[in-house]
Amino acid sequence: MSNSAETTSKRPLRVAIVGAGPAGVYAADILTKSNEVKDGDVEVSIDLFEAYPAPYGLIRYGVAPDHPRIKGIVNALHKVLDRGDIRFLGNVTYGRDLTLHDFRSFYDAVIFSTGAIKDADLNIPGIELEGSFGGADFVSWYDGHPDVPREWPLDAKEVAVIGNGNVALDVARMLSKHADDLLVTEIPDNVYAALKASPVTDVHVFGRRGPAQIKFTPLELRELSHSNDVDIVLYPEDFEFDEASDEAIRSNNQIKTMVNTLTNWLVEEHAEAERPSSRRLHLHFLHSPVEIVSEDGSGKVSSIKFERMQLDGTGNVKGTGEFVDYPIQAVYRAIGYHGSPLDELEYDARRGVIPNDGGRVLGADGKPVPGIYATGWIKRGPVGLIGHTKGDALETIGCLLEDRLTLPPAENPDPQAIINLLEERGIEYTTWEGWNKLDAHEVALGAEWTAENPDAGVVRERIKVVPREDMIEISRG
Repeated sequence: MSNSAETTSKRPLRVAIVGAGPAGVYAADILTKSNEVKDGDVEVSIDLFEAYPAPYGLIRYGVAPDHPRIKGIVNALHKVLDRGDIRFLGNVTYGRDLTLHDFRSFYDAVIFSTGAIKDADLNIPGIELEGSFGGADFVSWYDGHPDVPREWPLDAKEVAVIGNGNVALDVARMLSKHADDLLVTEIPDNVYAALKASPVTDVHVFGRRGPAQIKFTPLELRELSHSNDVDIVLYPEDFEFDEASDEAIRSNNQIKTMVNTLTNWLVEEHAEAERPSSRRLHLHFLHSPVEIVSEDGSGKVSSIKFERMQLDGTGNVKGTGEFVDYPIQAVYRAIGYHGSPLDELEYDARRGVIPNDGGRVLGADGKPVPGIYATGWIKRGPVGLIGHTKGDALETIGCLLEDRLTLPPAENPDPQAIINLLEERGIEYTTWEGWNKLDAHEVALGAEWTAENPDAGVVRERIKVVPREDMIEISRG
């Protein structure tokens, strides 16, 4: 038996997970429920670290507040953390508060599940103009992320959203939806006030390919039609289908459902209703962005130019040489997320991931770094739905358990040791008990608002606390 095996066989295997979103929580849950643990072959002690004072990552700060079914995943994550066998330590930032050396000193294995929160780049002229935004930044703002500005410039009447995925639909729906219809969600007060004052009348969503190539999910698409006083506008010239499109519609029920939904909306001609709505949400296909324009030299967005595309028979597109301009005053790019580098770890800048083999993090020499793992979007890239993260975590945990007899043993595996270090460094870490306090506080804010506004006809279940210092104070109170 190796020294590592001899050491860890006498005590629980100490595992740190960096990132308390779905990927991190799933990894912790899968490890605690693994056959090796259930059979008594190995005992584990898990600490789940989070840079924010609250847990849940993407669910709290990356999912639109009017998604109650997706937000319901919080309930499942809560049950995992509420069992008491996984310790939550929030408001601790990797690379600033704790280094890789620190983690190696106190843990036998470290799993990084830091996700991807940056916007993917869109390299076209004018992308830097005033009024050009990243969709991920806007999502962080309306979700009350503690590290983004409290204000957002919502002064455009006509807006372009570039992208044909679920994030693009979220951004477009939040821009076009009336603020009063969001009061039933946990939307922060500053976000409600800004959306309430927005002068927006038209939101345009643009995709490069055709209706059969969209990356939405049927649920996300159908939700567009649920917005009150918002017409959906489509354009017959955008409904082009090639051989690959026809095959996709025949063979994929999800694509068939979405194409049917879109064509039904087109036939119904929402925009020509007898009582037009005050806002319109336009869906455009076969548009490739070419340039964002500032026509008056002010440095502010005034229009956007696209090249019309056509399908090439394979489901891909090629340019037609025809260009079209749309007058708009703001642009949101929502073409995907991108991971961020982590101190002391290799980084694939093109894919935005930590290089790894099945979850085993690779060093500069291409070989696995002993005891270091990755899961979630920082492992595989920002693709797939939240549910895919479970399979991802299963693979990573499988590798960790295979390696458990050769892991470099922690110098100080005492669970209290990391707490002592955080306190010595003056880090105001938060705990699971602290999250329960903050959770109860947000629920109480909702109840208070409901009581103070009896004529609104709205029951607010909670109101999200935004400032980091307030979150910490309430949690540690």
